[in-house]
Amino acid sequence: MSNARATHLSRRGILAAGGALGLGAVLAACGDDDAKSGGSDKGTTAAKSGPWTFKDDRGQTAKTDRTPANIVSFIGVAAALHDYGIESKGVFGPTRLKDGKADVQAGDLDISKVTVIGNEWGQFNIEKYAALSPDVLITTMFDAAGTLWYVPEESKKKILAVGAPSVGISVYDVQLPTPLQRMLELAKSLGADTTSSTITAAKKRFEDAAARLRAATKAKPNIKVLVGSASQDIFYVSGSNLSVDLEYFKALGVNFVEPAASALKASGGWYENLSWENVDKYGADVIMMDNRTSAIQPADITEGTWKKLPAVKAGQVIARNPEPILSYDKCAPLLEDLAKAIESAKKVS
Repeated sequence: MSNARATHLSRRGILAAGGALGLGAVLAACGDDDAKSGGSDKGTTAAKSGPWTFKDDRGQTAKTDRTPANIVSFIGVAAALHDYGIESKGVFGPTRLKDGKADVQAGDLDISKVTVIGNEWGQFNIEKYAALSPDVLITTMFDAAGTLWYVPEESKKKILAVGAPSVGISVYDVQLPTPLQRMLELAKSLGADTTSSTITAAKKRFEDAAARLRAATKAKPNIKVLVGSASQDIFYVSGSNLSVDLEYFKALGVNFVEPAASALKASGGWYENLSWENVDKYGADVIMMDNRTSAIQPADITEGTWKKLPAVKAGQVIARNPEPILSYDKCAPLLEDLAKAIESAKKVS
């Protein structure tokens, strides 16, 4: 990617509305930065003996002589595995806020019981990682090349040289049920009881929520939904392609605001950059806003052009996580919240 095309691809831009761009070779920073550690000796809760293999979405097969007990994973993956009873020993990615509380991407994970080896983009403390004696490194992938998310590209060789195999679950240009199923398969391989009543109920709730969203869009096909993310200087408007959640919502009938392909080109197809003066470029009845800590939250947006938007004035703004925690328990509410917003939305655009 040329420098000209990467003009607005700052860290916040990379993590913005359209989803998280996996542009590791261009953007990842090598970092052995220290991150605060909660520390834990707890590994996989349901580990079993015997050889273990898992073929990931790069087509690569991770192999160990026993089921991994010392799991190190991206925080969102750790949160998903936790919902299946599989615990990570170490995590990387947005985990702990400045006030010590858990980041939204940690889900129900108790962050005091994991070692944080990197809390920000570019941070990955290799010494802490090696000290955990990792059996496997697990993360997601946001591009077709299979770039391991939040694993700094410049230090990847050193990280992989520690010896643990890596597993990548793709969340690029697929619909949400696909990575959900893949994460469930991964959890099962690690020892999870995927037939438990809790997991069965969560999957049923997800399926019911999908049916509800489909019914809502059928009843109100003219409700237009804009997907955005806020930074100090730029408002990002997502296209519905590439992102796992938006592609699925679109398949269920959601009528998204769609920037032109030419406007999405600079970001690789993810989103359009708008100045705050032009934030009213598109009419929308419901606005979904990035709820990650990398984005300014709606309550903190002071721009007058934002406050004048019809959907904002009508209170028809809901949260969206462009990096969904890939468990049925965490994804069902995403569909329920959007269905409820469309069911109750007034046509204001």
